[in-house]
Amino acid sequence: MIKDITVTAQVRSTRGKNEARRTRREGQIPAVVYGALQDPISVAVSPREILKIVHSKTGYNTIFNLTIQGGGTTPVMVVDQQVDPIKGTLLHADLKRIDLSKRIRIHVPVHTTGEAQGVKVQGGLLEVITRAIEIECLPDEIPEGFTVDVTELMIGMSKRASDIALTGSMKLISAPDAVIAHSVALRAEEVAAPAEGAVTPEAAATAAEPEVIKKGKKEEEAAADEKEKDKGKKK
Repeated sequence: MIKDITVTAQVRSTRGKNEARRTRREGQIPAVVYGALQDPISVAVSPREILKIVHSKTGYNTIFNLTIQGGGTTPVMVVDQQVDPIKGTLLHADLKRIDLSKRIRIHVPVHTTGEAQGVKVQGGLLEVITRAIEIECLPDEIPEGFTVDVTELMIGMSKRASDIALTGSMKLISAPDAVIAHSVALRAEEVAAPAEGAVTPEAAATAAEPEVIKKGKKEEEAAADEKEKDKGKKK
């Protein structure tokens, strides 16, 4: 989605780790601008402005203007970023030039709305399988997201990517039969807890075992006594 946002960038004449560290100490981050059949350019941009765009509703699908000092203004998108794994700070960004007259492929988030009948009436469960689909469209027709109504879903029914209404130049790239959400029966029934004081079959069997063992020992001892008596008679 095209936004009326302009970010200023400064051209970096040198590269390397030392140059990148110096750029970050100055409150900016190194970035690369490429695409649209033009040579890549190394620039420095404000990490705060880039993060603000990435964390907006349109996120990576935001097309904004990048003004390069001494190089004019061009529409771009953030296509990749490098984040410090410990501090969580932005370290680097890749910016792609966008030709507004050509179709592009992007992933658009999918949201669900409504309460499925399979949940409300049949006591089932709604499972959301796919949260984004890939489409192809002109840059000025990129949507913020798609919303799928799941109210009518009974158990065994589903909503698929092909059920999403596309407008204008939009073309579905994801598999048409990809499941967005479906209503399913609960996988297992809850087992009722035994009443207080009740003895389960397993507990009864366990309690009976010592009696059986004790009885067996008495029989063995009695048999041994008989053998001793027989030996005494023979003598």
